[in-house]
Amino acid sequence: MAKHVGVKLPEDLIAVLKEGKTVSTLATFSEKGLPHTTPIQCLYPKGLESILISIHKEHTGYHNMVWQKKVMMCFMDINNVVYSVLGRAGVVRAPSAVHPLMNVVRIDIIDIKSDRSVLMRVDSGVRWSYTSWEAEQLSTSLMNELKELSQTL
Repeated sequence: MAKHVGVKLPEDLIAVLKEGKTVSTLATFSEKGLPHTTPIQCLYPKGLESILISIHKEHTGYHNMVWQKKVMMCFMDINNVVYSVLGRAGVVRAPSAVHPLMNVVRIDIIDIKSDRSVLMRVDSGVRWSYTSWEAEQLSTSLMNELKELSQTL
């Protein structure tokens, strides 16, 4: 059962975003109206009303959000963190200071709803691991860029 939360990030969602190990599913639509989903693992809260993400500049999800602006992000993580976030996307750094193929986008929150079920709970969300030490180094650098931007934007 969905429950309206408002426009501010709930504390439990902020906690998993700051931990840096959660995955969000970003949903966008193409100019032809075709849906597209993208897993996003480099994301960080900017205050209570925005989320910063890093995304490859050639990714379909990036092109869709630049064209349409409205996006939906879904979060499911440990301790029954289950939220859908409707937002408006805007590019804040292109290219990223870390990697020339990555861009930084701010998602300003329009609405948040809690999608927790009365029948079950999420005990462990989608978690990931690095494929190489280079991937870990890049991801860590991208996350540090998002953390820095969350303080200076």
